[in-house]
Amino acid sequence: MENQILKVENLRKKYGHMVAVDDISFEVKSGEVFGLLGPNGAGKTTTLECIEGLRRPNSGTISVAGLDPLRDGKELRRVLGVQLQTSALPENMLVGEAVSLVSAWLGMDYRQDLVERFGLESFIKKEYGTLSTGQKRRVQLALSLVGNPKILILDEPTAGVDVQGRAELHKAIRELREMGVTILLATHDMAEAESLCDRLAILLRGKIVTLGTPEQVTAAGSSQTKVTIRTRKGSLTRQGKVELARFVRETEGFAHWFCQDTAAAVMELLAVAMEEDDTVEDLRVERPSLEERFLEIVEGGTNQ
Repeated sequence: MENQILKVENLRKKYGHMVAVDDISFEVKSGEVFGLLGPNGAGKTTTLECIEGLRRPNSGTISVAGLDPLRDGKELRRVLGVQLQTSALPENMLVGEAVSLVSAWLGMDYRQDLVERFGLESFIKKEYGTLSTGQKRRVQLALSLVGNPKILILDEPTAGVDVQGRAELHKAIRELREMGVTILLATHDMAEAESLCDRLAILLRGKIVTLGTPEQVTAAGSSQTKVTIRTRKGSLTRQGKVELARFVRETEGFAHWFCQDTAAAVMELLAVAMEEDDTVEDLRVERPSLEERFLEIVEGGTNQ
């Protein structure tokens, strides 16, 4: 893969007789946001821990910017930043102390720029344990960036965060991507993944069952695209002459249709309206969501 910065090949990890990660392979390009999705127990966290060098795989290889996570641990800290789902910071540690500690550990000067960038000034002298979930997430993200990493691992970065905090963190992730930081994002939030990820992989029982862009993943499912259309005369509020779409219902003048081939169906609907000397007043197309495709995969138990 062009500009590959992370490569996982035939990764396998067992805990006793339980296989947590079962021979998975994927590559991440430099500067992209790559999502790891899956239900609880799918193997996401184990995969991330192997990439971080916290777990030793039973087999397979991992390359992070050319480094082996187990052999090159010291060098890995220079290129890899990690925001864990839960933090090990002491509850009574001041936020400023945490920034100083991580900066010193990585051999960096105190990162005042990160304090200002993530709006930490107002609680820099507060104990970490007194912060809200959203504030803690901002602190964790700032700490993960102290070493100016090339790759950033985010494990459920917005879990438990309110709407405003979530929007702020999403903005920060997009800004990091624009700066060229590669981001590996593990999340249960399908809307978050669909909005942020360039590509993603869905794990199920330790295996990757589908991989691609959000558009490719959703397009591969059996769910249909919804077309909502309102015309002046209401000529499309029944099945009638339309063959490529299925009429579902009409609500307050809006006709709701479902189709597989979106472009062809919309063209046919517009042609029928023209034949009826009707005028289109509103037209909306909603493709299947990533959440719908995710549920289809999980409930089906395999790639479909």
